[in-house]
Amino acid sequence: QVQVVESGGGLVQAGGSLRLSCAASGSIFRINDMGWHRQASGKQRELVASISSGGSTNYADSVKGRFTISRDSAKNTVYLQMNSLKPEDTAVYYCNADLTYYSGRGTYYTGDYWGQGTQVTVSS
Repeated sequence: QVQVVESGGGLVQAGGSLRLSCAASGSIFRINDMGWHRQASGKQRELVASISSGGSTNYADSVKGRFTISRDSAKNTVYLQMNSLKPEDTAVYYCNADLTYYSGRGTYYTGDYWGQGTQVTVSS
């Protein structure tokens, strides 16, 4: 089985910084894209940033120039460095990993796996 676990959320003042981490574990054969999404109270979940296995990145317009996504493929981990935080960045942040894992007896499964989320609160 596979687990995806986020960490690093918390409370920060506007203008401050936080770094989120997300680690995938289990019998992982390959991870393709990894990403961060967020869901503010009463709103739909939205993509914040994503990174491919080759390192190509994509950002929501609202975070460009403030957030940086990176990954350590050897550790199956993705990071989100968040600078110049604003109150409107307040949300639960979720990590996802598009991956293939080995389930035994020569069988591989591919799917999109999500963490349970970490709260980020930015006070004004």
